[in-house]
Amino acid sequence: MTLAFEISNLKKTYRSKITNQQKTALGGINLDIEQGSFFGLLGPNGAGKSTMINIIAGLVIKTSGRVLVNGFDLDNDPINLKKSIGIVPQEVVIDPFFNVRQCLEYYAGYFGVRKKDRRTDEILNALNLTDKADFNPRRLSGGMKRRLLIAKALVHNPQILILDEPTAGVDVELRTQLWDYVKELNRKGTTILLTTHYLEEAQELCDKIAIINHGKIIANDTKNNLLKNFGTKNIVLEFSDKISQIPSQILNFDPQISESGNIIKFTPKNDTHNIGEIVAGIQASGLNITNISTEEADLEDIFKKLVSG
Repeated sequence: MTLAFEISNLKKTYRSKITNQQKTALGGINLDIEQGSFFGLLGPNGAGKSTMINIIAGLVIKTSGRVLVNGFDLDNDPINLKKSIGIVPQEVVIDPFFNVRQCLEYYAGYFGVRKKDRRTDEILNALNLTDKADFNPRRLSGGMKRRLLIAKALVHNPQILILDEPTAGVDVELRTQLWDYVKELNRKGTTILLTTHYLEEAQELCDKIAIINHGKIIANDTKNNLLKNFGTKNIVLEFSDKISQIPSQILNFDPQISESGNIIKFTPKNDTHNIGEIVAGIQASGLNITNISTEEADLEDIFKKLVSG
């Protein structure tokens, strides 16, 4: 297994100049991410996601720990480390003195990409920015500025792309177009590290997910394992008539009756509470079932459970 990220016991503390008290932003992060994966890093505001990304980018100095990216050590080889990654920041940062094409050309130059090797037209076309190439970035819409940020992150053809809340404030159509392009990059071998508050995006896109809270990793597994191990499956029964009182035959299954009174939901707590036993209890009570369905927990349900626990 070849790793894109090897993060060991990464810590970051800040000291208040006023009170001299320490605040822990990262409390010893251990995280390995395989090359070629689409990895989601999720957490509430202030959990430490951006701190970790800013340390990798060289914008924040870590307190202790080790960071290897594509085999390059942050302490010993920061230049090659930075060349191997492209970062799309959470904040919209534009270059107001150049047009879109010039921004990409100059940014490629910062990474030492020779003119004959630059992919400016290819990137503009891929992100539907060709007709905006001569625009000043200040004239772009919010969504187009987001596209430009991604374009800038790709000018040096990085092996790793870090996306920090890349679709915040972006409309649905543009979000879909951006993800189509990012998924294509991933299919071609680019490792993607994504932070997002849109948990449905993470559930759809990521193959592995870590959840960080209060500066610590509280879950780290494949998406499917997280859904299996932390998720719940509800059994939902609908009835032809409103139920005034829950029958005694099903009380031991912890039923939850809806406000409408004609739906009862069950959350099995173990394998002994199966749907057959529940249906048998309902039939013994004489109630008429009109529909049986199940509700699967999604990533948002699991996220809320873990960060509030």
